[in-house]
Amino acid sequence: MLYLASPYSDPDPAVMEVRFDAVCRKAGELMNAGNVVYSPIAPCHPIAVRVGLPRTWDFWEKFDREMLKGADSFAILRLPGWDTSKGVAEERKIAEELGIPVTEIDP
Repeated sequence: MLYLASPYSDPDPAVMEVRFDAVCRKAGELMNAGNVVYSPIAPCHPIAVRVGLPRTWDFWEKFDREMLKGADSFAILRLPGWDTSKGVAEERKIAEELGIPVTEIDP
């Protein structure tokens, strides 16, 4: 399974919505090409919006760590902000600790 990481949190909800849309589109493109893809933003953004869950790495770390345990590859979607995202950096660190190959891909 490919774990698709991307930046998400931002003070502006419109930015988070754009990021959600972009990662869903890329995940769909990769799935259409025959890959098994998991992006934590795709299923979790709608839940977080509907019930007011925190949008911070501290809240999502445990969840993302468990999902990463099932991955055999890890890709960072290079959306604006990917290189300063705490969540992306921490997910990458966990992937590397687990020995999962890391790549970066364009939107």
